[in-house]
Amino acid sequence: MSRPREEKYQAILDAATEAFAEYGFFNSQISKIAKLAGVADGTIYLYFKNKEDILISLFTERMGQFINEIRHEIEECQSAKERLLRIIKTHLRYMQENRSLAMFTQIELRQSNPTIREAISGPLREYFHIIELVLTEGVNKGELLLYDVKVGRQMFFGTLDAMVSDWVISKKPRSLEGMEEVVFDLMCGAFKIGEIN
Repeated sequence: MSRPREEKYQAILDAATEAFAEYGFFNSQISKIAKLAGVADGTIYLYFKNKEDILISLFTERMGQFINEIRHEIEECQSAKERLLRIIKTHLRYMQENRSLAMFTQIELRQSNPTIREAISGPLREYFHIIELVLTEGVNKGELLLYDVKVGRQMFFGTLDAMVSDWVISKKPRSLEGMEEVVFDLMCGAFKIGEIN
């Protein structure tokens, strides 16, 4: 994709993020997205088949960026404990910095039809896989006490997910970034980090 074309594509995705967060997916007409992006309605169809295609592309692209950031953050870590803390910090910071994206992912995607849910499941499964690898490594090295890695991943992700959901719907939200240590302490207790041996 040429640079001007890529810039327009990103502008449409940014506009869609804002529209979906503000109006909801079903109430966001292509014309609203086009207006926010500063393009003609017809231009949208040069990049996307329909509104569902925008939603799928948006989630896949933004989650891809998020996952790349997670991978980068944990690659230099020496222990599972460090990796878990980095994942927590990156997850909460990324959502705090991208509130419209957080609103969109926490509220709108949960109401999507089964076809859309299936189309966006790949990046989410990739994130789950990263968490499971970190937990498995921690168990294998004796850093974590965990009897079921999948349940551990569900608990870990579920905690972060619930915090972001609460932050999105709160009328007076606390800073997510200020909650990193609280979540980490909770995970340390749950996974018995530092108590093994």
